[in-house]
Amino acid sequence: MATVTRAKIPAREFALYQTLREVPGAEFECERLVESGDGTVMPLIWARGADRETLREAFERDPSVSDVSLLGEFDDELLYRMHWIDQVYLVFQMVTTLEATVIDAYGDEQWWYLRILFPDRDALSRTNDLCESRGLTFEVVRVREMRGDPVGRFGLTREQYEALTMACDRGYFEVPRRTGLDVLADDLDISHQALSERLRRGTDVLVQETLLVGPRGALGESSQ
Repeated sequence: MATVTRAKIPAREFALYQTLREVPGAEFECERLVESGDGTVMPLIWARGADRETLREAFERDPSVSDVSLLGEFDDELLYRMHWIDQVYLVFQMVTTLEATVIDAYGDEQWWYLRILFPDRDALSRTNDLCESRGLTFEVVRVREMRGDPVGRFGLTREQYEALTMACDRGYFEVPRRTGLDVLADDLDISHQALSERLRRGTDVLVQETLLVGPRGALGESSQ
């Protein structure tokens, strides 16, 4: 069964480490990451915490990147396309040999945080073996099986999924609301307090699994 794995890699063992050292406070978030042949990786990457000129100079000195193109500038974020040509052996092997998908990645001067879809547990195990043989660090933070239904895809419990979808269908999240917690709780045969906690925890899981990357997303699974 496919698994979604959250893991982290020390920044010193990954691309853009020199840039991150030269530009304290810079952060990078990958929107797309694919292999581009010849052992290189090509990401679309958002940069925050630094201006374009500072980053341009840092990229020019960074041996891990080449062919950097600025695609857009939006308030305090810059969108780049580039090639990672060094310190990306692990990711290159994951997306080629191991047929994994890097869903998202976030880097700061300490760590790179990755969310990876592995086709099965064996691929994850082989990743660990590969890192051990090459002296690389791959610290698994969390693993969950990805079932085919929406519950499995987004990491919700069935109770959270039922509560959230019912609340949405009946207009609980609309402004103004078309129904209240008491009515929903009665229909689910649970207490007002239990439903409130279920909705909050379910919402927290959805935000972690769809919006957050980096250390904010590397949290434990929510309970029912």
